[in-house]
Order: sequence, then structure tokens, then C-alpha cells
Amino acid sequence: MILGTDILLKLVKEQNLVENLSERELTNPEGAGFDFRVGELYRIKGNAFLGINERQTPEVELVAKYEDGKVNSHVIMPGEFYLVKTIEKVNTPHNITINFKPRTTTFRSGLHIRTGNVAPGYKGELIFALKNDGPVPVTLEMGARIVHAQFHLVEGNANSYKGQWQGGRVTTKGKEKQI
Repeated sequence: MILGTDILLKLVKEQNLVENLSERELTNPEGAGFDFRVGELYRIKGNAFLGINERQTPEVELVAKYEDGKVNSHVIMPGEFYLVKTIEKVNTPHNITINFKPRTTTFRSGLHIRTGNVAPGYKGELIFALKNDGPVPVTLEMGARIVHAQFHLVEGNANSYKGQWQGGRVTTKGKEKQI
């Protein structure tokens, strides 16, 4: 079951479900969830390793960051791939999971968002992949709404997130043993 905005706003107020929501989302959310915004934009570089027991993600380079009251943007050329960190931080309880859909203006501009599921118990900012699959450059302003978060109630038992990405980090610092 997807939770409606009346329940979500109550959970934001009473349980700090989402931190740093924009005023728009706090007063006039659209649909059945919240729109999350671009806080940081990273370029990946180097090598990655995905093994059976160990993982290592590529190094990252911060290319743009949201700063309240300042206009900051970055041009994403066709074919370029980035990681996006949200301004918003979630504090997911043990009975809620979060799924994402791109905002239609995102894909209408040629940008493809790749997202994962947020497991119950995860706390931190969120990281998405962003690629310009279109034929034109896209100027992305930091702080722009980019993805719509839908919150789902988990029926039955759910295991809390135990992974190493807790807290919203963007990359590893070398090979890590998987939990």
C-alpha cells in the first residue's frame, strides 16, 4: 500500500521520516509522495570491483553542490553519467520502504534516473545515478526537483537495512567485505 501525503506529513512531523523537505513539499505535496531535490552532483572516475565477498566502487569527484540562496548549475552533456545525492535525508522506520519514479520533466529532457529501493531501517541521504541519454545538453540547477518518492507500508516481517551505505555515503574507500 502506498502511503498518502496526509499520513506522510504526519510521519514527517512526529517521527522525522524525511528531513530537509522543501517548503513546497511540506505545504503542497503533489501526488502520493514527495519530490526530492539535487543536493550534490558527482562524476565517477577510476575503477570498480564487484566480487562475491568484496566490493569497491569508483572514486568520485564533486562537480556541483546546492547552497541555500545561491544559484548553481551544471551542464550535463549527452552520454555523461553522474551520481546525485539528495538534499533530503530519510529516516525509514522498520515497516516502510521507499521506491522512486523520475519526474516527467527529467526524462522529457533526456535524463535517465537509475534508482534503488530504500530498505526499512535506512537512514541518510539518497544516491541516484543520472545519465543524459538524450541528444541535447541539459543544464541542471542544484536544488531542482528530480525524483518522486513513494512510501510503501510493509506487511509482515521486514529485515532492517544492514548495509555499508547507511548514512548516505557516495563511494567506498577501497575494497570492502560485504555484510
